[in-house]
Amino acid sequence: GVNYRSAGTVEYILDDDTGRFYFLEVNTRLQVEHGVTEEVTGVDLVEWMVRGAADDLPDLETLRPTGVDGHSIQVRLYAEDPGKHFQPSTGLLTEVRWPADTRIETWVESGTEISPFYDPMVAKLIVHAPDRAAALEKLREALDQTAIHGLETNLLYLRQVANDPGFVSGHYTTAHLAGIEYLAPTVEVVSPGTQTTIQDYPGRIGYWDIGVPPSGPMDILAFRQGNRLVGNPADAAGLELTVNGPTLKFNTDATIALTGAAMAATLDGGPVSFWEPVSVRCGQVLKIGAVEGTGARAYLAFRGGLDAPLHMGSRSTFTLGQMGGHGGRVLWPGDVLHVGEQTAAEPAAMPAESIPSYGNAWEVRTIYGPHGAPDFFTPEDIEMFFGTDWEVHYNSSRTGVRLIGPKPEWAREDGGEAGLHPSNIHDNAYAIGTIDFTGDMPVILGPDGPSLGGFVCPATIITADLWKLGQFKPGDTIRFVPTTLAEANRLEHAQDAAIAGLEPAEREAELAEITTPVIRERAADGEHAVGVTYRPAGDKYLLIEYGPIVLDLSLRFRVQALLEWLNEQGVDGIVEMTPGVRSLQIHYEPRELSTERLLAVLEQAENELKSLDDVELPSRIIHLPLAWDDSQTQLATEKYMQSVRKDAPWCPRNIEFIRRINGLDSEEEVKRIVYEASYLVMGLGDVYLSAPLATPVDPRHRLVTTKYNPARTWTPENAVGIGGSYMCIYGMEGPGGYQFVGRTLPIWNRYKRTREFQQPWLLRFFDQIRYYEVSEEELLKMRDAFPHGGIQIEIEETTFSLGRYNRFIEENAAEIRTFKERQQAAFEAERQHWIATGQANYESESEPVDTGIDTIEIGDSQTAIAEHVHGVVWKLEVDEGDRVEAGQTLMVLESMKMEIQVDSEVAGTVASVLCREGDQVKPGQTLIVLDNAE
Repeated sequence: GVNYRSAGTVEYILDDDTGRFYFLEVNTRLQVEHGVTEEVTGVDLVEWMVRGAADDLPDLETLRPTGVDGHSIQVRLYAEDPGKHFQPSTGLLTEVRWPADTRIETWVESGTEISPFYDPMVAKLIVHAPDRAAALEKLREALDQTAIHGLETNLLYLRQVANDPGFVSGHYTTAHLAGIEYLAPTVEVVSPGTQTTIQDYPGRIGYWDIGVPPSGPMDILAFRQGNRLVGNPADAAGLELTVNGPTLKFNTDATIALTGAAMAATLDGGPVSFWEPVSVRCGQVLKIGAVEGTGARAYLAFRGGLDAPLHMGSRSTFTLGQMGGHGGRVLWPGDVLHVGEQTAAEPAAMPAESIPSYGNAWEVRTIYGPHGAPDFFTPEDIEMFFGTDWEVHYNSSRTGVRLIGPKPEWAREDGGEAGLHPSNIHDNAYAIGTIDFTGDMPVILGPDGPSLGGFVCPATIITADLWKLGQFKPGDTIRFVPTTLAEANRLEHAQDAAIAGLEPAEREAELAEITTPVIRERAADGEHAVGVTYRPAGDKYLLIEYGPIVLDLSLRFRVQALLEWLNEQGVDGIVEMTPGVRSLQIHYEPRELSTERLLAVLEQAENELKSLDDVELPSRIIHLPLAWDDSQTQLATEKYMQSVRKDAPWCPRNIEFIRRINGLDSEEEVKRIVYEASYLVMGLGDVYLSAPLATPVDPRHRLVTTKYNPARTWTPENAVGIGGSYMCIYGMEGPGGYQFVGRTLPIWNRYKRTREFQQPWLLRFFDQIRYYEVSEEELLKMRDAFPHGGIQIEIEETTFSLGRYNRFIEENAAEIRTFKERQQAAFEAERQHWIATGQANYESESEPVDTGIDTIEIGDSQTAIAEHVHGVVWKLEVDEGDRVEAGQTLMVLESMKMEIQVDSEVAGTVASVLCREGDQVKPGQTLIVLDNAE
């Protein structure tokens, strides 16, 4: 029988009786039914190869096909590194781009994983032209238009061969290739350092409303200054180095500049200066060590920038979202970075007086708001907030800098429908640099932070001081200082001028009185039944809130009407807009749109917006599988108890906590309600990557909980949780605070386009999510297939009418009231239980206890192993009496959400281990004592 086979774009016939393969033209369509043989046009390669080996071929002229003309050239693209003797490359292809008018035979696309288990050839590029010269030119064009990112290929080598004089002339043999010296503008990562990533400025702008953060450099000042020193444009990509730097081998001449926190740096063993351009020759090795002194991050700029693919408009790495940079991750040993073409601007050195100063005690200028006294905090709380020297917690990172300090008294007993803790509010958008109270612990939201959340924020760092976020180090202290919007704008303009002119940045600023976090209010009246409050969130964000602090779907409709009105107006200076439950945040550029002008536009909007009673918005009912109380959400709870808060009242079972706080009879009741509810999507990006902020349409399905206090540091991807009155699907791994109920399908698709994913995100505003039950085993199979289009989910097109909804509420008012009364009674009982047991006052972690072991006496023949960061001992690799070699890892610390290895610089025997796993440690503390080897 003849069986039709296909391998990628290669189609062939296998004759089972003879074992012969008949290869066909690509794109030839052949249908062969089982048991039916057909004569096909092809080339019996096996037969001709055997006959050729036996010297039994006929005259080749008799085999020449008729009607053939022109010249064709084929090149093969391999996943291999010509700079390392064509060593195979493996990893994720983050961008694959082919020329439009070239024949491409391939099996790869963006998002394909190249494994080590098959042939490294990933594509053939075939061109055809009337003659060889034209075919060569067409080949060069095709190679220039081809882009492959994420791992190393021979693409640059093929471009070089296509321009080689010997190849162009046609006078070459295969041995000729050995004489071609491979030249590539690349840098090899010998050792990556602790957390080294590619970033650019200003990062990924325009996707805040769906939960994609800007990322970009955490210290935007040092990064921009580095680009200025090497003559780059402001948006050129470079490296961010955290705590410990990388070792890099240069395969090309280059000009670099190091800025930021001082790290020990050498070039072929010789010292390298910071804050000035440095010439590097091909073959030299740059080794960057640990931070020496103050600060936490350094930056490495390359003249010409780093050539990385644009992902959603930016080259910046967002590691949690696995996007941007090199493979969407931190650098690994063996990675190869490509340096871009050099620019015309000349490099220049930074004058000493212009170099930023770092310390351990920081003063940071802020705008008071968006939330403050007397609505959320007491006046004494705000006085305490601005009068405290907050300490940087060891568990800080690019997502947020956690702070240790006093607990607010709070102006409210709880957050009502938003949650049990008084810090809980109905979710609204955050600003980068806002200080977010997640329960009683404040967190400064960083460039990788979430766009939407349900916690109050008493102040936001001004743009001119955001750079300081990147240099905060565990154990540093921070004092927040209030200033005005006008002063913040002036300081930003001055900073931009200072960067351009290599001048000192202005350090003095006019302080502001602590008055009110509200810029303007518009009271409700007969014509305008909904009041409006305008709150500043730093110097570039304005938060607009509608109505009282309640969950009312009509308020979300009002927000949507405002958003659509502003989109229709096309107001210059509005960067992006992000809706919340009863709010709209506007990110604007004060250079183009002043705050006063924006407020005038918003006043006009309120005068023109009409009644929404008869409005119907497009909606889809999306049916998703849900594995109830799965093992991964249970694991996240266990990790939280182990490393964050073991006595939390929602642990060890989140579902039992939901039952108790809602006054339900059993966990089965919780389950029934979740599966019966229809969740209306009111916001996207609650915890990154289009994570929905959704509430049940029927108030009788609105289970109310409090959020974790403090938040989790890890949540599994696509966990489903409930916080306040809201349901959320976590778009990716990361921090979080909602109470778990289970896990569902991916809602974000980075590379594939399927029926459900016409863009990377699945959900839209005003979609309705309904769950059906599956086992965890079934879900794992579905999760595997769904991003590739292997399964399809049920989606019903419909509309959502505010009028119909309000009539439904009126018709069921009595039952809804009974449900809410029982729920409120249980809610209050839970709070009183917390007060009685002392669980209401969670104390933030403090400085490690001084045990005196950092001043231990060390003998002449001994070496003390200490560390330079605050952190927790995550893993001990040695015991007393063990023999160790120089460079061997002794322990692993966790600090700033990173694993930091502590290696021995000498050989010896472990004399003492002065810490245990789980201990907090501080800089300079002796952790291990070694008896030196003789």
